[in-house]
Amino acid sequence: MSVPDFAPLPDSDWPDALDDLRTGFAGQLNVYRIMAHHPALLRAWTGLRTHIVQNTSLGPQRAEVVILRLAHRVGCAYEWNQHVVRGLAAGLDKGRIAALRGPLAQMPPEDALLAGAVDALVDSKRLEPALLGEVVALVGKHGALDLMATAGMYLTLGFMLNTAPPALEPAIARKLAQQAPELAA
Repeated sequence: MSVPDFAPLPDSDWPDALDDLRTGFAGQLNVYRIMAHHPALLRAWTGLRTHIVQNTSLGPQRAEVVILRLAHRVGCAYEWNQHVVRGLAAGLDKGRIAALRGPLAQMPPEDALLAGAVDALVDSKRLEPALLGEVVALVGKHGALDLMATAGMYLTLGFMLNTAPPALEPAIARKLAQQAPELAA
């Protein structure tokens, strides 16, 4: 039995149904070029992706903490490397990013709370009431829902990327090598 090919689609194979997305976010990253094998899925994904990436109530640093911890927990090197670069751009320092790979006790309290929530979602598939209360106290109800949606979205991406791992985009690989090679997965 042959293994299905889910390699990122080049422009020459890009679906006509997604032509409007090719020059935007979807054409820029290999994760979305993989998802383009299923045009209806990628089209449906765009609204949630826009909210999580651009409009989250978590703010850029907290969102990156959540995404990096999730990428670490699911062992998704592509997302980890992408978000090391994005985390640095959002203002996270290298020590803070590195700590997200380790035990909660070695993280700043806010990061430990957010990373602990990610851990609970991965391990228990829910936030217990006490933890949910702490998360809401930190980021509000919208933030708690955005945290869960972000973890769910990146868990789904992790499934896809761990199943059909693409190469890191050259520009991201260069930034990672220049800015934080010690953090690469």
